Amino acid sequence: MSKSEQHRFKEFQDHLDDDNDEGPNVPTYGSRHSAIDFPKTEFPKESLAPRAAAQMVLDMHQLDANPRLDMASFVTTWMEPEAEQVIAATQNINIVDSSQYPQCVEMDNRCVKMIADLWHAPKPKSDDIKEQTLGTSTIGSSEACMLGGLALKRRWQVARKKAGKPTDKPNLVLGINAQVCWEKFCVYFEVEPRYVPVDDDVPVMQPQNAEKYIDENTIGLVVMFGSTYNGQYEDVEASDKMISKVNKEKGLDVRIHVDAASGGFVAPFIYENIKWDFLLDNVNSINTSGHKYGLVYPGVGWVIWRNNSCVDESLQFHVAYLGTDQISLQLNFSKNANMVAAQYYQIVRLGFEGYRRIMSNLMKVAGHLAEGLLATGHFKLIGHGPGLPVVAFALKDGRTDAKGNDIKYDEFDIMDRLKEYHWQLPAYNLPKNAEHQKMLRVVIREDHSFEMISDLITDMKRVIDWLDHHFVYTEKEMTDLRAKFSADHPDHSKKHKKHYHSPNNKKKAGVC
Repeated sequence: MSKSEQHRFKEFQDHLDDDNDEGPNVPTYGSRHSAIDFPKTEFPKESLAPRAAAQMVLDMHQLDANPRLDMASFVTTWMEPEAEQVIAATQNINIVDSSQYPQCVEMDNRCVKMIADLWHAPKPKSDDIKEQTLGTSTIGSSEACMLGGLALKRRWQVARKKAGKPTDKPNLVLGINAQVCWEKFCVYFEVEPRYVPVDDDVPVMQPQNAEKYIDENTIGLVVMFGSTYNGQYEDVEASDKMISKVNKEKGLDVRIHVDAASGGFVAPFIYENIKWDFLLDNVNSINTSGHKYGLVYPGVGWVIWRNNSCVDESLQFHVAYLGTDQISLQLNFSKNANMVAAQYYQIVRLGFEGYRRIMSNLMKVAGHLAEGLLATGHFKLIGHGPGLPVVAFALKDGRTDAKGNDIKYDEFDIMDRLKEYHWQLPAYNLPKNAEHQKMLRVVIREDHSFEMISDLITDMKRVIDWLDHHFVYTEKEMTDLRAKFSADHPDHSKKHKKHYHSPNNKKKAGVC
């Protein structure tokens, strides 16, 4: 900027600095706060007018993607206006304070019992506390998984100490495709993870492959009932049979935790013939995310144990300093009541029939997407068998572009190009042992209609057509072309060297 330009703009800056009028009649973008930098790293010394602060936050949010077009997320992005009214009415309540908010706590307790009933938890045969249903709400499935894993570890430790055996080398058996929260659990609570490999054709854990990883130090087996990678269910019933066999042969008492973060609110309504819950003897605990297919905004999760005997007393903390004696199971203490209230609303609002209708529709829409993608002739599906309303797919092997040449683009390029149509689709590789397989994934949620997915299929065709005609060079070919151009035009190359080698131009890209 020239000195004359700097002087010209400086006059405006001086004028604004003298204008401190922040009265109610000052236009929102006529406020001096619209022409100054906002705090980024240092804690601000002065206050802001409410509307100025609010507008600043909302303006920042404008650059975020539309959550309803985020096809990567399992998290709920739409709720009925009445549900949002319930959320607003309970958002200032700390549900941990049972003496002050007994009705919100009662909603929590009712949700636990109803979800336990949905998952066929055994009914108490007596008043014995050990036979009673036990569960709790959490911030999400990550916290729920931590609690389920901790209960398994403590149960194993107590049994080992009672038998006079060491407790310093616990391990947990799970598929390499398990959600990252289980890796965190093993790191946080010092448990050795024993990952069962997967392959391209079946990118989920197979029970027969898990058997050899189980020994006397195994605290439990985690079964993913809805893989994050492709939505496929791992076979809980087959895992239960395998565990019964191993326990009998090796004299062990290994139990199963079912990570049903997504499947827990899908399978009961559309896969009633699949055995995966407490109907299976070795299932010790199950978690789910209310903010996924429980159809509640983030964040709420649930963990249910078969009964009270599955959680050692040392993990059930008694708290009396909030006015009454109460048991605390969560890792987190304070928690907003609004999403628990929203979950209770959804359960009583929808009932079994309402959830069945919604999940059935989602499976139909997912089927529409799968058929549309296959019909293009460009894609193959990843995985098979029962699962979530999720479509995981990849480019077919041996595809050629419009000129009959091998394609130079991949799933990551499709992901980038789709953003121009406002779709957010994740591209990624399968886990270790199958990491060469790239893929894309679409999670069908309640607010994804048949019409909306038809638009996605149309835009996908447009993206493929554009890539076929424009994406004609690999990264190596681009490097070779640049090198040749530099050799043929040394003066021009030297002048534009910074452009050619800038980080933004190292990405694979091609033009006709």
